[in-house]
Amino acid sequence: MALIELGVVALDCPDSRALAGFYAEMLGWRVADEDGDWIEVAGPQGRTLAFQQVAGYRPPQWPGQEHPQQLHLDFDVRRADAEAAHEKVLALGAKLVQQDDARQNWRVYLDPAGHPFCLCFRN
Repeated sequence: MALIELGVVALDCPDSRALAGFYAEMLGWRVADEDGDWIEVAGPQGRTLAFQQVAGYRPPQWPGQEHPQQLHLDFDVRRADAEAAHEKVLALGAKLVQQDDARQNWRVYLDPAGHPFCLCFRN
């Protein structure tokens, strides 16, 4: 075991329960822990995303930097499943903000709280 290991990635948001539900459904993970305004979603091999409700939350601006994104999440999808994944995230409330093209293998979306994330396509 390393001296220091990554524990959890936490996203600020206006509604921690709603955003945790979005990512749990998108990834097929489960809500594992709720402590007031802090909710964790657990996946395989100890992977965890956390959502922290913040009063006065201001979403990042993508692609501009007036309200910097500060981080974004990349999710791998088999190229053959690209359209199914696209339809799933849209149905859950994501917004497509950049379509893939011949030079790139990803699409950029905003989650319901405005955080950018990418579906990255692999063969």
